[in-house]
Amino acid sequence: MNLTLSVDERVAEGARKTAQAMGKSLNQMVRDYLEQLAGQAQLETELEELRALSGQGDSGGTPFSREATYTERLDRQHGA
Repeated sequence: MNLTLSVDERVAEGARKTAQAMGKSLNQMVRDYLEQLAGQAQLETELEELRALSGQGDSGGTPFSREATYTERLDRQHGA
């Protein structure tokens, strides 16, 4: 896909020099950055999906205890 951007000339020139110093073209630098953004967005989406599947989300700092979980499960089974 081709993408057209409007950028201040000074910003573009500074970015071009930075990219050149890194051995890359400005075009490659922009592609790399967009790929990072897309990857981060994908990671955040997957994390949200996992939280939704667990139904728990963040524990709010409360430590989990095997004994407490077992007791809660027994209480639910016995209608307590």
